[in-house]
Amino acid sequence: AMAEKGQRILIVGCDPKADSTRLMLHSKAQTTVLHLAAERGAVEDLELEEVMLTGFRGVRCVESGGPEPGVGCAGRGIITAINFLEENGAYQDVDFVSYDVLGDVVCGGFAMPIREGKAQEIYIVTSGEMMAMYAANNIARGILKYAHSGGVRLGGLICNSRKTDREEELITTLASRLSTQMIHF
Repeated sequence: AMAEKGQRILIVGCDPKADSTRLMLHSKAQTTVLHLAAERGAVEDLELEEVMLTGFRGVRCVESGGPEPGVGCAGRGIITAINFLEENGAYQDVDFVSYDVLGDVVCGGFAMPIREGKAQEIYIVTSGEMMAMYAANNIARGILKYAHSGGVRLGGLICNSRKTDREEELITTLASRLSTQMIHF
């Protein structure tokens, strides 16, 4: 919706499954920063254009990727990818950046956009399903931990309705307990 209103958007997928940008790229899989870095030998050997694709309505899309299962740390990979993006000017000329992070993992790497001041205001997209609310609660706790030092705040919850029983009531209650608001249902 923001892209349709002329806003310049960057989506950074921070999920090892690398599925955050697939719909924006018309169902095409995207090569991840970590995969290309492993092929080339180092992240410094990459060019921004290789990992940042343009999708629907000009939305720029990047997937950080993750390590081989059982080897390495997904959070460390996110830190590597975000630092690469920053060093190569990916954040220039954008109005909004969306980080799609796992909320059910409490690893510090997943909190990097919050911890290092990469975000000023955070909106959590959730649903009335138990695991989605659990993830939203974890993300909110991470925001609270860094709110004073990083200047970030929770802007509210956006419900991506799954049409579960009492979903609006559950999200409204969760928002209240997190001292925020439901922005959209």
